[in-house]
Amino acid sequence: MKLLLILLLATFTEANQQYADGNFAEAANMYEQLIAQTPSSEVYYNLGNAYFKQNELAQAILAYERCLRLDPRNKDAKYNLAFARSRIIDNIEDNQAYFVSSWLRTVRNTLRETTWMWLSIITFIIVLIGAMLYALSKELWLRKTSFYVAVVALLISICACANAGSLHQRDNKRNEAIITQGIVTAKASPDRSGTELFTLHEGTKVTIHETLGEWCNIHVGNNIGWIKLSNLERI
Repeated sequence: MKLLLILLLATFTEANQQYADGNFAEAANMYEQLIAQTPSSEVYYNLGNAYFKQNELAQAILAYERCLRLDPRNKDAKYNLAFARSRIIDNIEDNQAYFVSSWLRTVRNTLRETTWMWLSIITFIIVLIGAMLYALSKELWLRKTSFYVAVVALLISICACANAGSLHQRDNKRNEAIITQGIVTAKASPDRSGTELFTLHEGTKVTIHETLGEWCNIHVGNNIGWIKLSNLERI
């Protein structure tokens, strides 16, 4: 085990040196080897940078997304992801509902699943303490305070539990993906002769609703359509 860690550290150091020397393709290849052994947010971040330097936006975005799943608070990854996304142009229509759901997902993704769960447990304990004080206290101010604290803590506990459950479902189903082909046309049905609905460009993030053979039904913005599974890679 110790020998493996030494080898991984040596590979990581060499990959960083290759990146510093401008050998981005070689660096990316070495980072991929490290991820195959022990995935980590730091390696995914460096991998994203190596791909971005090669102008491989889809792979860079995919690496940044995977980095943020392991470390949601990585500010550098967030910045680089936003910058990489700014270079993608799609004819996707958005509505207010989509922006609200996108904002809720952003809030959900600020913490890990285990962190949300612990927050839910701690705030629920506060709810129990508040309920106990409300029931047993004779002081009016303490009863009022404990009541309001318990209500707020209960709301936080419910939201935290919901976020933890949502992240657990996301990571198990892996229904979020990145378009990896240059330009992809979504169709109204899962076949070549289906009506063309809209186009997507490399690097666009989509949500997979269902799969049928070599096709999958995706959702992005206001738009729903079918594309081939080979056109995307799950995060």
